[in-house]
Amino acid sequence: MIIRDAVAVLMEPGVEASGDLEVPGDGTLDASGCVVTPGLVNAHHHLLQSAFRTLPGTRGVPMSHWLPTMAAAYAEAGVDPELAGLAASVGVAEGLLCGVTTVADHHLTWPAGADSVGIATAVADAALALGGRLVFVRGAARDDPQEAAASAEAIVAALLPRTHDGMLQLAVGPAGVHSDSRETFELLGEVAARHGLRRRTQSNEQVDVAIALERYGKRPLDLLAEWGWLDPDVTLAHLCDVTPDEIARLARAGVTATHAPGCDVPMGWGVAPVAALRDAGVPVGLGTSGGGSNDAGHLLADARLAMQVSALVGAQLPARDVLAMATRGSAQGLGRDDLGHLGTGSAGDLCVWDVTGVADAGVADPIAGLLWASPGRRPKHVVVGGRVVVRDYALVDVDERELAARLRERVGR
Repeated sequence: MIIRDAVAVLMEPGVEASGDLEVPGDGTLDASGCVVTPGLVNAHHHLLQSAFRTLPGTRGVPMSHWLPTMAAAYAEAGVDPELAGLAASVGVAEGLLCGVTTVADHHLTWPAGADSVGIATAVADAALALGGRLVFVRGAARDDPQEAAASAEAIVAALLPRTHDGMLQLAVGPAGVHSDSRETFELLGEVAARHGLRRRTQSNEQVDVAIALERYGKRPLDLLAEWGWLDPDVTLAHLCDVTPDEIARLARAGVTATHAPGCDVPMGWGVAPVAALRDAGVPVGLGTSGGGSNDAGHLLADARLAMQVSALVGAQLPARDVLAMATRGSAQGLGRDDLGHLGTGSAGDLCVWDVTGVADAGVADPIAGLLWASPGRRPKHVVVGGRVVVRDYALVDVDERELAARLRERVGR
């Protein structure tokens, strides 16, 4: 495939090239007056929550109130493979239309007796049918540790053979020390070690810190270290409440981080000190979190928010640095050196952004303008592995209205 006549191509952070860009695949996309970037990588999502947006009692409340409200909604709807697949279809489609070519789905809701392999398979099938890359994270939230580990093993047995082409990746991850025991962390860690999977969890949100101190008399990172979860294969989401000493500790451990301001800021749960984390050498990616706390899967909009609020907790982050977080930074947390860039070894995921409209008039730096200007910006074209999945602002293979109608019918909203 050849991308023709782009204004600029973001190959690596801070490096531009102009003219034609060849990527695997056939065909030609006109990119006149456009900026081309790597595909965005959403390093932290809960796709199931795409079916549970703007629920009463879930906005501007403490997490201790939010969690049971969401749990009640899940129970009423009945979480099964059908619902998981429909929610994933909507969430992945929304992401692709907003430039997200890879999404990490931290699935935490496993009702008693649920068909866990069926749920995981339905999510994977939904993403792959749309042409998006998926990282399916077998999470846990107050699950029986033995059952969680057995479920993770079953999911690995069913889906690992499908991960050979880089479109599907598996990982494991308890919700956090606020909800899961040492045994859960250790058993899921053993599954990861047996199969070469990465590990992910959520840490140092307000509720996480409060419960860790109340229950164990220790802060979350102390527990994660004791439980063997401060290592280079671990990514920690949120990190709103971390001290300078803890930041240094994370850097020494070699963990990666995921910033989720579109969840944490509007909910009042805090702002991660991203500049300090990056200055210490901690790779930081970007995620939207789920529709229960962030009603949009628009990662570029959250990148803009991350840039805007960064000065509240340290130095102002430059737009190009934040765009790098949403691409290469997120890919680092997934252990994927083929994603998040368009240089040698790239998987060929890219977005073409039109910058000729009035929202970009007067913009001196079109790459910085992707974040500073036009808050609701969507890409004109999106390519995943050389396959065009969004052309002229529309999904190529699926009618998005049909996806939305199916989900509305299932949840009755």
